[in-house]
Amino acid sequence: MNPPHPAASTLDARDQRVFDAVRDLFATQGMQISMDAVAQHAGCSKQTLYSRYGSKQELLRRVMQRHVSRATAGLHSLDHGDLRGSLLQFASDYLEHTHQPHVAQARRLIAAESARFPQEAGALYRDGAGALHLHVAEWLQARSALGQLSHDDPHFMAELLLSMIAGLDVEKQRFHTPHRVDAAERRRWAEFSVDSFLRAFAVPETAAAPHSNQHRSFS
Repeated sequence: MNPPHPAASTLDARDQRVFDAVRDLFATQGMQISMDAVAQHAGCSKQTLYSRYGSKQELLRRVMQRHVSRATAGLHSLDHGDLRGSLLQFASDYLEHTHQPHVAQARRLIAAESARFPQEAGALYRDGAGALHLHVAEWLQARSALGQLSHDDPHFMAELLLSMIAGLDVEKQRFHTPHRVDAAERRRWAEFSVDSFLRAFAVPETAAAPHSNQHRSFS
């Protein structure tokens, strides 16, 4: 499995300010974000940004790389024997991130602007959701090699897992429809999606004990 780039796992204070600025500006400017705006928001000069990151495209790539590294940290936080625990930590972290207001707002803006900025939109997908999908697929492939998951196409498995975790929340956010805003509800949905995935793909020895999800509301 490819390890995260060092820049994705370790940030100094200046990087953190810049990355936080990009995160905040995505929610208000979408893909029209500029280096001038980032510099002003982060409290540094535009020259500093270019000397440190080279280009806006590289800066955004680094930001998305950081996002993927943090999103997949839960997969590596536990020992290899705890398949369900690792998946559940990943699912919980994923849901907590996607339910942050700035993330939902950024998604709306980027989706609305993607036709006007197809190259930028493609790069954001490749470095964000696309990279996340590949990382999860590599992790599932490694667990299959350990005999914990049935042998199948890891890319299909990763896409199915991500879709199960996300549910309809992204669509509900897009249309400003009530969704799982309560942490307890998100946790129950994470458990339900992970256990459903394991029932389909885990080998009997690593399959989780049944978890009853009857009589629960996931709306």
